[in-house]
Amino acid sequence: MLRHFIPAAIRKPFARYSHAVEIPAGARLLLISGQLGIGVDDAVPESAEAQADLCFRAIAACLAEAGMAPRDIVRLNAYVTDRVHLPAYMAARDRFIADPPPASTLMIVSGFAREVFKVEIEALAAKVG
Repeated sequence: MLRHFIPAAIRKPFARYSHAVEIPAGARLLLISGQLGIGVDDAVPESAEAQADLCFRAIAACLAEAGMAPRDIVRLNAYVTDRVHLPAYMAARDRFIADPPPASTLMIVSGFAREVFKVEIEALAAKVG
């Protein structure tokens, strides 16, 4: 069983994430590459929230292929191109992640491979048993 930690000795998380997640020995790990907000038809939505939704759909598809689900995510690394996109990303994230929430890092970056992208999200999942 995964253990999530929010130690009382440090400040509570700024948003919906855990400070740490312990993965027990013997768990299967799945590392999911950074996913961009692009559909199978190569369409890229304008809004950061719609792009984040597509990122999470891609992550969900990767999880499903491995016999996992959003509750198995132990860490998210997310990247946005501007602070203005933070609320949109967090809204999409909060609709997607399960409780207890995974460990998480959110960074503002100067851009991605194509200028149209505003969000990229990578994940680490662990399945016990």
